[in-house]
Amino acid sequence: MVEDYRPLRESLAKGLREAGFAVDATGDGEEGLWYATSNDYDVIILDIMLPGRDGLDILKQLRAKGRQSHVLILTARDTLSDRVTGLDLGADDYLVKPFAFQELLARVRALIRRSYRTKNPLIEVQDLRIDLTLQKVWRGQEEIPLTPREYALLEYLATRAGQVVSRTDIWEHVYEFDSCTSSNVVDVYIGYLRRKIEKPDTPALIHTVRGRGYVLGVQP
Repeated sequence: MVEDYRPLRESLAKGLREAGFAVDATGDGEEGLWYATSNDYDVIILDIMLPGRDGLDILKQLRAKGRQSHVLILTARDTLSDRVTGLDLGADDYLVKPFAFQELLARVRALIRRSYRTKNPLIEVQDLRIDLTLQKVWRGQEEIPLTPREYALLEYLATRAGQVVSRTDIWEHVYEFDSCTSSNVVDVYIGYLRRKIEKPDTPALIHTVRGRGYVLGVQP
């Protein structure tokens, strides 16, 4: 997230983290461009009026470099020309200040679903069901309580069900850039998930692909 008004930036970052997202946030345009071109983000929340480099220029640079992250523009300017300019430069969505946090959250979730080509907020992998809106998980008829970090990891695996996901991909999408977490944390949380969703009388759903990562669903 690149937003120069500190109270708003801190409030949004706090709310997004509480909703289970890993968030990198800055108030400077130059730093924002560095973050955006150095990491593979699912969604970039981008203010237009920024010190150092404005949001539209950041957006232009991102698309010129071939970066495909979905971009949600925040702005206090609600003119047709501003919206058209942002969308023509490659923005995926537009939100005018002031706005309700729940609307921002809904738009972020919709953009993430679009990233993984799923419009349905309910993902089903065999008898595992994940409600992306409610952030709840069931195996069969049993609801499975997960911590925010466990849920974030499972959701990421579920959006790429059937595909091998590397530890690096998981790290980049589930953890924050400046995280000081130990190098084996992905394996540790995979273990936590297995203990919660794997049952003795049900097929295994999380598989390790040696040297490559993990896959949720059908054994590769």
